[in-house]
Amino acid sequence: MNGTTTTTTTVAATGERADLLDQFTKQRHFLRYTTRDLTDEQAARRTTAGELCLGGLIKHVTNCERTWVDFILEGPSAMPDFANMTQEDLDRRADEFKLLPGETLEGVLADYAETARRTDELIAVLPDLDVSHPLPKAPWFEADLRWSARRVLLHVIAETAQHAGHADILRESLDGAKSMG
Repeated sequence: MNGTTTTTTTVAATGERADLLDQFTKQRHFLRYTTRDLTDEQAARRTTAGELCLGGLIKHVTNCERTWVDFILEGPSAMPDFANMTQEDLDRRADEFKLLPGETLEGVLADYAETARRTDELIAVLPDLDVSHPLPKAPWFEADLRWSARRVLLHVIAETAQHAGHADILRESLDGAKSMG
């Protein structure tokens, strides 16, 4: 199975938007590249002391990107109610980090590609990157902050890059393969 095969939509953009798209493309590539030639069983395997596996990490990044794009479009109502999460909500969130029975690496990569396509299209067509919304209440957000679409996109790029690093560690622990070097 080749984790680097994706279908993308070409989005015409210039300036800042082209820079955002370029960074998304690079960081997504490094994340997907860590899954190259893996079986579903390997993608589901925990290789460190933590709960993360490569398939679950792809699912998590996909969900984060999708949710933040929804936030750009809909505001804080698109985000979960972090302050009032139930045990069921927490369990569902924990499953986001696992490749569950019936899920495949190919399937989570396809979902990620579709999410990426949607984000890329939004970057190209959003009338104003300064549009902003208040952040939802959550223990990790300061009260009364607003984030612009630009700030959200930068956050998602940074999170993707951070998780690409995590993925590289997971892959190296699995079979010694590295994304770089």
